[in-house]
Amino acid sequence: MSTPVLDVRGLSYDIGATPILRDVSFSVAAGDYVSVIGPNGAGKTTLLKCLNRILPGGRGEIAVRGRPLKDCSQAELAQEMAYVPQAEGRHFDFTVFEFVLMARYPYLSPFSAVKPDDVAVVWHALETTGIRGFSERIHGTLSGGERQKVFIAAAIAQRAPLLLLDEATTFLDPYHEQEILDILHRVHQEEGVAVLSVTHDINSAVLTSDRVIALRMGEIVFAGAPGELMEPGTLQSIFGKPFTFTHHPVTQQRMVLPDALNAGQGKREGE
Repeated sequence: MSTPVLDVRGLSYDIGATPILRDVSFSVAAGDYVSVIGPNGAGKTTLLKCLNRILPGGRGEIAVRGRPLKDCSQAELAQEMAYVPQAEGRHFDFTVFEFVLMARYPYLSPFSAVKPDDVAVVWHALETTGIRGFSERIHGTLSGGERQKVFIAAAIAQRAPLLLLDEATTFLDPYHEQEILDILHRVHQEEGVAVLSVTHDINSAVLTSDRVIALRMGEIVFAGAPGELMEPGTLQSIFGKPFTFTHHPVTQQRMVLPDALNAGQGKREGE
């Protein structure tokens, strides 16, 4: 059996006396696409921040390609995993090319010059995300969807075997959301990058993932194939509310909707 790109064993994290993650264990194999779902406050973003050491102090064991995370320098960690945050309003006063080029720092020694290979990697990342024409634009002048493409381009330029996504399409309109999903799917398929994606979009998670993990109150309450997730009792136990099931009119894939129709009908009957 090959060594997973990420192996998490017994990860727990507290804020004061409040447990945020409780004994979380899972692994991500090379080339896997794993989605993490769950209600607000379940610990999904905290999980990612523990994995990339934005939040230190967690208990348990984390290994990247067999090496303990605690033994990795920051540059070594950046060679193992890349992180794409939520598409918020953050912006920087760098050109797009300069911003993506900074993702090559893990491969540069102190005071060393950028090599032609680094420049080629940056152009490839810009081409992959469709923003080559924006290379001289200032990051802060871009739209939210364009800025998110820049973050993804920087993650691609890191050339890490694992990509961490924290609700990468949140705050985006449907057009840019689909663009981002298409880019991520292409990177996963064509470059063999493993993906660990936190998302609130259950349907997208089922469509794109090899496996789905569900967190509730900091604990894993489901881990399995996407098809196993799409059961009424399973989703209700995760989110604490019922869902309506339907099928996509083109793909016939099973989909979920909030059970709003039943709730609305009940209200009308009580009026």
